[in-house]
Amino acid sequence: MAGLYTPVAATPCRRPSNRLVRDMAKGRTKRTATVGVVEHGNSAVLVTVAPDGELFDRRRIDLTRGLPTHPHHHEGSWAVGRYRNSPWAQPISLADAVALVERVREAAARGARESLEALAPAVPVPITSIAIRVCPKLPPTIEERIADNRAQTVADTVMYREALAAAAEARGWAVHWYDGKRVFRAAEAALGCDDIEAFLRALGKSIGPPWQAKQKLAAAAAFAVMS
Repeated sequence: MAGLYTPVAATPCRRPSNRLVRDMAKGRTKRTATVGVVEHGNSAVLVTVAPDGELFDRRRIDLTRGLPTHPHHHEGSWAVGRYRNSPWAQPISLADAVALVERVREAAARGARESLEALAPAVPVPITSIAIRVCPKLPPTIEERIADNRAQTVADTVMYREALAAAAEARGWAVHWYDGKRVFRAAEAALGCDDIEAFLRALGKSIGPPWQAKQKLAAAAAFAVMS
């Protein structure tokens, strides 16, 4: 369930230029926001920020409800004989596993649209972009993804990221794909910080818990992709 928070601002790493301040005062520069995303299974943490370091919104969303969360990795694997001896395995045909993946994909697409639709009016400035973790390349079909031992372990994560990306694009938001291993350094450069960890800690203290690794990563991703 989404959790809404009062917009707050931590001390930015870099102050806007005097010209930018004057232009904003005259209405020449329109403030916008970017959403950083960190997904975990069928849920995701969304952190929405402005380039000057202001935090507008922080929430957790569920993209699906009442459905298996990892149909490629679980049901798909059981269908091809993988993990069949595990105590939680259940009999399922490949055709049924593929159909299940399609159901989950459709539900995720719907959940992503509804979640972003709820987020947009909760932010006081227009959201123009979203940052999502880059997806590894996978075989093109569900059957191929299930059969490939490497692909089936990440195919569900890719499915949820792609659902969020499609929903964002439908709203006219620019979609940026970030590398989790490089995103903190990129955020540091974008904000003009010497210590992005200190900045994120301060941001977290200003709003209180939850402010864990996921929230920090989502915020860093949003700052990193801002031009």
